[in-house]
Amino acid sequence: MEIPDVASINIEGRPEMFDFEGVSMTNFFTDNWENVKNFQARPDDILIATYPKAGTTWVSYILDLLYFGSADLEHQTSQPIYMRVPFLESCFQNFPSGAEMADNLKTSPRLIKTHLPVQLVPKSFWEQNSRVVYVGRNAKDNAVSYFHFDRMNMVQPEPGDWNYFLQRFMEGKNVFGSWFDHVSGWWEKKQTYSNLLYLFYEDMIEDTGREVERLCSFLGLSTSAQEREKITKGVHFDSMKQNKVTNHATIPFMDFKISPFMRKGKVGDWKTLFTVAQNEEFDEVYKQKMKNTTVKFRTDI
Repeated sequence: MEIPDVASINIEGRPEMFDFEGVSMTNFFTDNWENVKNFQARPDDILIATYPKAGTTWVSYILDLLYFGSADLEHQTSQPIYMRVPFLESCFQNFPSGAEMADNLKTSPRLIKTHLPVQLVPKSFWEQNSRVVYVGRNAKDNAVSYFHFDRMNMVQPEPGDWNYFLQRFMEGKNVFGSWFDHVSGWWEKKQTYSNLLYLFYEDMIEDTGREVERLCSFLGLSTSAQEREKITKGVHFDSMKQNKVTNHATIPFMDFKISPFMRKGKVGDWKTLFTVAQNEEFDEVYKQKMKNTTVKFRTDI
């Protein structure tokens, strides 16, 4: 399939958020809903699922390198990651929808990413027993990263100031809904669906090599230690930030003058924005909203 020049995407004004099946969404993720809902997964598909700004591009690139890195160096430098790992529910003007791009992927396995909460994922992924890699990131760092992302991404609703954004985050009023529901919903799914690997962003920062090894084990890949080490170096945050394949620098609706797409990639950056009062309020809300789940996150490493 011929991919149009990404610069031809025409975005007019920021979108409004609305309730879609109980989840806050914008038209960029619901306009093609019938095709998303009826998407035909395959048994060898790998679905990369995350709440926004929780390491999606990172894991996408690791998987892409594990499967296709050594075989096709040209492929590694010529095509941005968003073409190699389509964003399933995305639907931007003058650009193929994510579902269409995924349908047309020539690779095997197909790597497909989604930010959908577990209840909205197309049923065919479960019916085909496709493998799923979920990445969760602690709520405080995730909120800070999402705030900066919304500031620079013109296809996201206007975030307002940090205090306003944080209040909305605690209420679950962000695109793709509540962080609390998202991470706990996928955690519950893991208890009954064995083909799901649940990774933590903090673990990946702490020891990327170890988590790459876990991925290989889950996917049944016999990648050599030497190859794993090479990949681990190649996916270091600073390397990816400079890499035009992964840094999204070619996307016109992201304003890099406001903030880069890949900003810091740290654990604990939340301390730069949270006030003492905000932190106390957030901890109270967190305790309440997470009381019925066993998933645990680290806000420091």
